[in-house]
Amino acid sequence: MFTLLKKELNSFLSSLIGYMAIIVFLVFNGLFLWIIEGEFNVFSYGLAGIDGLFLLAPWIFLFLIPAITMKMFAEEKKNGTIELLLTKPLSDISIIISKFFAGLILVVVSILPTLVYVIAVYQLGLPKGNLDLGGIMGSYLGLLFLGAIFVAIGIFCSSITENQIIAFILSVVMCGFMYIGFEFLSQIPLISNIDLLIKSLGINHHYSSISRGVIDTRDVIYYLSAIGFFILLTKLSLESRNWKK
Repeated sequence: MFTLLKKELNSFLSSLIGYMAIIVFLVFNGLFLWIIEGEFNVFSYGLAGIDGLFLLAPWIFLFLIPAITMKMFAEEKKNGTIELLLTKPLSDISIIISKFFAGLILVVVSILPTLVYVIAVYQLGLPKGNLDLGGIMGSYLGLLFLGAIFVAIGIFCSSITENQIIAFILSVVMCGFMYIGFEFLSQIPLISNIDLLIKSLGINHHYSSISRGVIDTRDVIYYLSAIGFFILLTKLSLESRNWKK
């Protein structure tokens, strides 16, 4: 399993995809947080904080993570190496988990450099250090969980097609729906009596909750359940090859 994880990481780092994903994430966040004036800009916000990062990052991840995961199984299918991979002494779930953690590691590597923003705002605050570190750490945890769900969705979408472009589009649509789709559904008048339940099915509801710095077990359970659900769907997708024989 570790060997496959290492192989996946090497495949990312031996091509431009992994590096480009990290660079694009950091460049876009840097521009909007420090240079481009607007609601995300640190200096325009008026308070010591990097809330703009946690508002902007999910939208960047919405496109970058599908770009990372689109090739994970789709390329294997297209090149005909999927059968060779699946005949190795590894269970389907071990293969999926290896690819999942490879994608998640890239997400973590993308996020880590933004800690420099925290240090910068900490130094710029009046008085120095006037920063809600609890809320920021909660936001980072929420962003990490959000990235993990996007990776799980991306891997599932890659497992159901051999076309990387289709996998990318499906992943963007599904990640977008999971992030804010339920927010829109909850506003439909016909289901107003269960609007809170519908809203709680979406990522944004829990992301906003954990970003306040309060680690609620309900939010953690939601994240872990969503990740497990899409990993299970990926396993079923891989097992379907046997049903077609």
